[in-house]
Amino acid sequence: MTVVAGAVCLGAFLSFVGLAIAALLAQTGGTDGGTLFDAYLWRVTRFTLLQASLSTLLSVLFAIPVARALARRPQFFGRIWLLRLMALPLGLPVLVGALGLIEIWGRQGFLNSGLRLLGLEQAVSIYGLFGILLAHVFFNMPLAARLFLAGLERIPAEYWRSAANLGMPNHSLFRFIEWPVLRGLLPGAAGLVFMLCATSFTLVLTLGGGPAASTIEVAIYQALRFDFDPPRAIALSGLQIAMTGLILLVLRHFATEPEEGMTGGRTVRRFDGASPLARTVDGAWIVIALLFLAAPLAAVVASGLQADLWKLARDPAVHRALATSAAIALASALASVAMAAVMIRAAATVLAPRHAGPAARGFAGTARASASLILLVPPVVLGAGWFLLLRPLGDVARFAPAIVVAINALMALPFVHRILAPAMATHAARCERLTASLGIRGFDRLRWIDLPVLRKPLLMALSFAMALSLGDLGAVALFGSQDMVTLPWLLYSRMGSYRTTDAAGLALFLGLLCLIFTILGTANDGRQPERRTA
Repeated sequence: MTVVAGAVCLGAFLSFVGLAIAALLAQTGGTDGGTLFDAYLWRVTRFTLLQASLSTLLSVLFAIPVARALARRPQFFGRIWLLRLMALPLGLPVLVGALGLIEIWGRQGFLNSGLRLLGLEQAVSIYGLFGILLAHVFFNMPLAARLFLAGLERIPAEYWRSAANLGMPNHSLFRFIEWPVLRGLLPGAAGLVFMLCATSFTLVLTLGGGPAASTIEVAIYQALRFDFDPPRAIALSGLQIAMTGLILLVLRHFATEPEEGMTGGRTVRRFDGASPLARTVDGAWIVIALLFLAAPLAAVVASGLQADLWKLARDPAVHRALATSAAIALASALASVAMAAVMIRAAATVLAPRHAGPAARGFAGTARASASLILLVPPVVLGAGWFLLLRPLGDVARFAPAIVVAINALMALPFVHRILAPAMATHAARCERLTASLGIRGFDRLRWIDLPVLRKPLLMALSFAMALSLGDLGAVALFGSQDMVTLPWLLYSRMGSYRTTDAAGLALFLGLLCLIFTILGTANDGRQPERRTA
């Protein structure tokens, strides 16, 4: 039954994407093959690779010490709020985050204003490659840090007690205990961040500073929005998929299967990091991460407080947008989490036999790859394809809610998969044989075995998916209408009509709503869970 459900989810996933691409390819008109790969395209390809590679490297290098510091300090004042703060950039609309960064790093921002007070000329320009890298680290470092932190927190308590009994120094602890876990997570996290940076659109358009800082995603948008050249857009998407897929294959070559150690389930207690130097280093990384993330968000709050919040709170348009955003976020998040969990479980089931056949390996590989490669299919391509498919059926707005929910669920699937897959693999390695020998199956296993252990990663995945859907603008921009207006679309509309004060207030509302949603996934992050021996 699990394999059948996984096959149905995979089939629905591939059909949804394939039909959208087929609809675009079926359009009349073509592209001269000689002009498809012109000098402009090669230039944007080089820039796409450059900015995505540098963004990934900086995000991962920043995330590792932050995750280690948080793992070594399971209890300190405000830890849970720091973790919730780290979930906010992922769910914020990209435009809101970019505006917050401009408030700090821009020409009239806090940093350059301080430099001018010191008699220095403007030394920081947020536009161009520097601004793109800064924004990508702001949005993606917290994601990588949370993924690394989740892996470090799964290390059995027995490892730390054995290390303490042996008197292992800090560098040996990192080499023999932490690094094997991080090494297993690194290719997946780096691949996810690379795909996000390679497919970045709004940030590049906002902070790029001109045609010299354009990416393939921008070229796809131009081919569809201005030229309406579907064959060129599909060819560009294929180039993007091939390019990023090659990078992912290289990263996967360095991936290692995590070694899941057996544990008695005792409370995890780390004995390292007690020295004053370790406390200082960990505190410094935590403070740096806090300032880096909180400053732009504080700028958004400061701008939002200047708006007439009471007037906005009584605006019926805001009420409708809030209800629409919440409904779409919840529906897409539940669909994404359910699809990811079923596909992960189905892939593990078909690979359970010692000598799984080619068909089983192919199914498992397709399920795993599809969860990541969906990020390479731009939402504008999916939306445009389904718009063309549904147009002959009448008013496309009737189908808008279902299409937006489906696109948001698929776009959240890679994040949900990265959170659930390691947790489910660890859980299966520790209890699969025992539950099978005891004959515990079906709902009884789900209720008594799976949910108590997987509740935290499930809630984290749900909160991530809800935050992503809440901040979506791409799908709504194509299907939005007077009957379906979300908070990001209302914010974008107010900005477009130069009602910047209202837009700042809506950005504040959107950030607070993201914070509320992320509390669902971080309810137990402020302290280590108490696990007792069964």
